[in-house]
Parts: sequence; C-alpha cells; structure tokens
Amino acid sequence: MGRQSETTRRRLTTIAAAILAFAWAASVCASTPLEAGVSYLRSHQQADGGFAEPGRSSTAGLTAWAMLALEASGIDASASERSARDYLVAAPTSSATDLELRLIALAALGDDVTALADEIDDLRKPDGRIGAQVNSTIWAVIALAQADRKPGSASISFLLRQQRMSGGWAWSTRAAPDCGDTAAAVQALRAAGLSKRSQALVRAVRYLKRCQNPDGGFGTAPGNDSDAQSTAWAIQGLLAAGALPGKSAFRYLTRLRQPDGSYRYNARYEATPVWVTAQVVCALARKPFPLG
Repeated sequence: MGRQSETTRRRLTTIAAAILAFAWAASVCASTPLEAGVSYLRSHQQADGGFAEPGRSSTAGLTAWAMLALEASGIDASASERSARDYLVAAPTSSATDLELRLIALAALGDDVTALADEIDDLRKPDGRIGAQVNSTIWAVIALAQADRKPGSASISFLLRQQRMSGGWAWSTRAAPDCGDTAAAVQALRAAGLSKRSQALVRAVRYLKRCQNPDGGFGTAPGNDSDAQSTAWAIQGLLAAGALPGKSAFRYLTRLRQPDGSYRYNARYEATPVWVTAQVVCALARKPFPLG
C-alpha cells in the first residue's frame, strides 16, 4: 500500500510538472515576440538574483544585459529587477566595460550612480580614451549619458578620430570595423549630442546598411553572414541615427525565434541564448542606448 501511494504521488507530480510545462510553452507561443523574450530571460534568473546561461552560474555582465532588456521592454518585471539589482551591486567588476554596463543598468532602474560615474571619469586618459579600448570609450560615453553626465569633449573627439574610411568603428584601434561597435558608437555620439545629419553619422549609417544581407539580417561586417546580435545592434544604431532599419530586419529575427522565446545566434548555430535574447529584446523594444 505504501509503495503504491509513493508511486501514485510520483506519477501525479510528473503529470503536474508536464501540465505546467505545457501551459508555460503555450503561453510563450501565444505571446508577442517581446513578451516571449522577456519570459525566457526571467526563466534564467538564478537564486542569487543574477542571470546565467543554461547550466552555468550567474555573471555580472549577463545580469546587466538581462536587466537592460527587462527595462527596455517596458514589461513589469520589478521583482526580477530588484533581486538582480542586489546581485549586480555586490558583484565585482573586472574591466571598464563591466563597470560601464553596471552603471547603465543601475541608472536605468533609477539608482544613484554618482560613485560609478566618478570611477569611469577617473579612467579617462589624456587623449580622451576611457579604459583601454575604443569599445570601452564608446560604452563609457553611453554610461555617462545614462547618468546625466557630460562625457567630455576629449572623449568625443577621440571617438570621432577612430571612425575608419569605411564609416565604421572597431572595438580597438588595431581591429577591423564591425557592425556592433559601429552601431554602439552611433548611439554614444547621439547620446553626446551629435546631430543625426553630421557627416560622421551619415557615413556610419551607410556602413551599417552595407552590413545588411538579402535575408534581412546584418552580419558582423559587410559580406559576412547574418546573425541575431549584429542585427539587433544595427537596428538600435539605425534608430538612434534617425534611420529606419526596415521590416526585413525584424523578419530575420522572427525566423530565429525558438519555441521557448529565446533566439538563435544565426540560422546555423545556437549559442549563449540568454545573452543573444537580451540584445534582441532591446532591439524589439526599439530602444537605443542610453535608455530613456
């Protein structure tokens, strides 16, 4: 009798779990792409408040991206954001970009980020560079704008000097230009007050459009295969510059959407789905950085 009762309880537990899983999957399928993406992200928040890729531990960088996506979506996720905030405040930073992402995420939630902004300002070098790379300077400008602080003319001049003949930006002074860093630089310069009609941004938009492929997606550089993250970045960069990304870019992302609400990296590969989905959600929300 005891064994039968235990077996029955196990069967009922299995059935209940299956019903809940089916109901969750059905709700994801019935939701909008934005809602499904947010639901997927929230399902990967850990007990410590941070966010992690499947089967891995929480990281500060991924948690910041997830927080930015939740905030950009406009969907109420206050409970998730509160616990993620506590995790992010306590987590150590290992690089300038980690510090900058943390500031952007916490400032978007309304935190006082004065001390973090001071730390970023302290990283500025005589030539205007902030941190070690072009990329860290781009993110510093966005972070300072998110904190309602002027980035400084030297840093803006530094970024403008880094624009290549192609119109693009690279993550470092020695690397080749790429779609993501160009889109991020556009958002940084717009946040710093550069006009949409400025020659630098006109050239940047041309570069971004050369990264678009016939399938509607954008590659890491002109001629490269499309991927979700480059496409998401291009959408945000074009919107920041006052240009229309076009419906085909969003249709490309739609084709990468998975039944659980996540997004594949591209048509051939699935990698870091939480990170990819967080960046796609920001693009689906049509919210360039810094978040308003």
